Amino acid sequence: MLNEERIILMTRMASFEEHEGKKNMSIGSYFRSDFIGLQIIKAIIYATLAFFIVLAVYIFYDFEVFMTDIYHMDLFAFAKQVLVYYIVSVSIYGLITYLLYTVRYAKAKKQLKVYYGNLKRLSNLYDKEGKRQV
Repeated sequence: MLNEERIILMTRMASFEEHEGKKNMSIGSYFRSDFIGLQIIKAIIYATLAFFIVLAVYIFYDFEVFMTDIYHMDLFAFAKQVLVYYIVSVSIYGLITYLLYTVRYAKAKKQLKVYYGNLKRLSNLYDKEGKRQV
């Protein structure tokens, strides 16, 4: 005989597995610090690439003026200024990444806790059904 409560629960769980469940299960397989650390490392790499691309575009935008001014500018001051901009931009991007992925990890863990609770509830429903038939 079909148990309506069991069917509703299984449908809700299948919908979760199909949509955000895959992503949340992959997040849940990490420890919090490992997951966030990995995301920060990837963010720093991407921020570094983006910074140097933007720097190259800035330099090549008006390359002729840059080349004429290079003989008159203090290169150490220019390099120091570029380094400061790099550190600030990567730090801000890393902080935003830390905050974002901390929230995502907490949300995924909460949803997985509900999912595993539903699995336990479903198992109990099957156990009750099995005991009634015996």
